[in-house]
Amino acid sequence: MKRTLAALALLGAAVLPAHAEEVGKVGVDWLGNDIVIDAVTDPKVQGVTCHLASFSRGMIDRLQKGNWFEDPSNASISCQQTGPITIADIELGEGGERVFSERTSLIWKKLVITRIYDKANNTLIYLAHATQVQDGSAKTSISTIPLFAGNVSWSKGKPE
Repeated sequence: MKRTLAALALLGAAVLPAHAEEVGKVGVDWLGNDIVIDAVTDPKVQGVTCHLASFSRGMIDRLQKGNWFEDPSNASISCQQTGPITIADIELGEGGERVFSERTSLIWKKLVITRIYDKANNTLIYLAHATQVQDGSAKTSISTIPLFAGNVSWSKGKPE
């Protein structure tokens, strides 16, 4: 019974989306605009923490510009190894796997983090991007975690 409960707990943890915790907020002007910094953990890769900086529009800015229900697509990401890395069953395809998503507009736009495994270089790539590109401006930011230094384990064995 204990093994079954432990297996269900691990399975539940593997399918939950990444959790973001606000760790900082910097006011940038008198309009109430802020840069928010979140710590994001990958639910399928233990021992990696990504810090995501994104722009949050204040009420005065929203009133002035009339675009009430949307924040800009600007974001920056930095990921680091913060402990022993344990990699669960991750998507290994070229398109990677979405590990975090947060709405930045009322309907369509989201700020997303996608993880891609670069097998040839044994590296995890984390890409921050918006799901709704506006005016041809695809603002992206990437961060990489090289896995060659050791202290990495794969739950199903390293892909060959």
